Amino acid sequence: MSRLIAAAAIRGAHGVVARAGEQLRQALEQYGPDRRVGFPNTGYYLPVIYGVTGTQVEKLGDLEAVLAFARELLPPVPDERVWLPYLGPALDAGMATLFAGETIEALRYLADPGAYREECAPVPDKLWLGAADDAVLRCRGLEFVDGSAPGFAACVGAAPSSKVAFRIARECQEKNLYVFMSASADGRSMAEQLAAEGVQLGWDTRLVPFGRDTTATVFALGFAVRVALSFGGITPGDYRRLLDYTKNRVFAFVLALGTVDDEKCAHAVGAINFGFPVIADTDIPEILPSGICTYEHVVANVPHDRLVGRACEVRGLKITVEKVPVPVAFGPAFEGETVRHGDMHVQFGGQKTPGFELVRTANADQVEDGKITLSGPDVDAVETGGAMPLGIVVDVYGRKMEPDFEPVLERHLHHFINYAHGVWHIGQRDVNWVRISKDAYRQGFRLRHLGEILYAKLKSEFANIVDRVQVRLYTEEEQVLTLRNMAREYYAGRDARLAALRDETVDTFYSCTLCQSFAPTHVCIVLPERVGLCGSVSWLDARAAYEIDPHGCNQPVPKGEVLDAAGGEWAACNEFIRTHSRGTIERVKFYTIMEYPLTSCGCFEAIVGVVPECNGFLVVNREYPGMTPAGMTFSTLAGSIGGGVQTPGFMGIGKAYLGSRKFIRADGGLARIVWMPSAFKDQMRPVLEKRAEEEGLGRDFVDRIADENVGAEPEDILVFLEKKAHPALTLDPLF
Repeated sequence: MSRLIAAAAIRGAHGVVARAGEQLRQALEQYGPDRRVGFPNTGYYLPVIYGVTGTQVEKLGDLEAVLAFARELLPPVPDERVWLPYLGPALDAGMATLFAGETIEALRYLADPGAYREECAPVPDKLWLGAADDAVLRCRGLEFVDGSAPGFAACVGAAPSSKVAFRIARECQEKNLYVFMSASADGRSMAEQLAAEGVQLGWDTRLVPFGRDTTATVFALGFAVRVALSFGGITPGDYRRLLDYTKNRVFAFVLALGTVDDEKCAHAVGAINFGFPVIADTDIPEILPSGICTYEHVVANVPHDRLVGRACEVRGLKITVEKVPVPVAFGPAFEGETVRHGDMHVQFGGQKTPGFELVRTANADQVEDGKITLSGPDVDAVETGGAMPLGIVVDVYGRKMEPDFEPVLERHLHHFINYAHGVWHIGQRDVNWVRISKDAYRQGFRLRHLGEILYAKLKSEFANIVDRVQVRLYTEEEQVLTLRNMAREYYAGRDARLAALRDETVDTFYSCTLCQSFAPTHVCIVLPERVGLCGSVSWLDARAAYEIDPHGCNQPVPKGEVLDAAGGEWAACNEFIRTHSRGTIERVKFYTIMEYPLTSCGCFEAIVGVVPECNGFLVVNREYPGMTPAGMTFSTLAGSIGGGVQTPGFMGIGKAYLGSRKFIRADGGLARIVWMPSAFKDQMRPVLEKRAEEEGLGRDFVDRIADENVGAEPEDILVFLEKKAHPALTLDPLF
């Protein structure tokens, strides 16, 4: 252990702990020990403190014991003449720093509620986002599960110039890494440098400005802790398993940019506890032997053009990014970008002009592999800010390609087009909307490049079922209108085929074990009438995924013997789940949440839970931050039922499952829903009204479901249900 860096870290730790102690003393005098304190919209309290010690910090007074423990961890400040260093004291000092830093940030939320913007993206006068809430965690956590986000870079300080900061951030994005920014150096911060370059910041672009103070670094480590608690089934306070998990499952590293003072050293050593190495662009002391981290702990003086690559190497992070022949940066990190009206060169569709996109199966002699044609003018033909029609027809041929796979491939067009920096896509089918930014246009992006993207990605992502891909682009309005009518016939035919799918009419279901990297005992079974809990894997998706990769996470599960037709239980499914949950889960019934429900991972879009007093169920989406009739917020509920446990009366679901004929059929179906957040009701209203009519509940059924405007107390909800004559009150008792 380097004497210099250990001494600096210990000095810095003493300083941060002392600062936290003084701020806590002042806060106790001002507010008293019973004042509530914490980060917004989370069930993980102060996550580093909670994860490592198990302490649930809810009130100011709870922080006194935390800081007392932090002081116990602090080794003496090293004597300049007598030095007895070793790794343990420095690591203890780093952990004490994180406890104190989290205390300081919690007090900042208390003293200045507007210090951080509680949204997913900053605005010019409010750059810092602070702690991620649990809705963000669960949304972004899925990307760490499926590998689209291989890890994150915690960037502390600032680059020597905004141009260098831009290059570092862009390289991280191209490697699909998240960038968590905190602290400053020489009066500058990396987030401010990127903002000066006009870069879009926020969770959607994976460039997340946490805070300007060095203590905001704890938000990045708190995110890693919450990943472990939420998806890894780690028990709060089990610090050995927690630190082992973050080292081996959460691939993160620290980029120390600019001057590294004692306080930054203390936070850096705190990160090393979690297995996250530190890579610096300045000449600081190094710690090269391995031990706590996979390889080196601190690597210094790395040139900026090699910084990200060296960090990935030191972290042991293997990243393969295929090169798509387009003149702009390309990768999933750009999918969340928007191209605002003032920034666009041209737009297509979006009810401004006719547009559509279609993937269709063709015979071998109809598809010339790699052929990309444009019929009509290119984007050069319009003035900046103009609009053009656009039809996209992708013909695919493959020996294993089937018409049922067409919508699976077609939905991926949205993602693939959005991977291009400066190109924006929403919608699908004949309600698509595409924009190309002025910057992308200046860099040489033209319509042909849309074809290059679709060809490259469809061939690579679906190589097992796709042998040839041909892309035709149309911009003449009359031609687009004619072809759109043809496309609508395809859509109608598909819809009819999909509507005919029933759990009873297929002999095979499909598993999804993608989330087992975070929830080892969770096994999702996807049925034709039940989408995966994450909402992104349908039965057709899983079937196509198995054809693409027979050894992947989607495996066929023959239905076999029916054990309970009403409850939805099959012997073969039980056996598959028992085997792949390592014997933890013995039985599952797919049409009920009251008896042997499917386990929940952590990536679910919504939760269904019992409200006994109302003889029904609540449904709450992860975007809703308020209290529910279960007496818990979504975050707290998710922490209780996630991680692969089986919790009768509660279950995570994909939103689309609400529109299924099999939605909790054994429990009474849609008629059991008694409470939903109002915004979620409005979002799902068309689906719910359609199902309500099919079940004979009437189109006004949605308006008979209580929401937060009625209240979150079961007594208030019951009065509303009785007034509205809600059908749940006439069903058999749940208990």
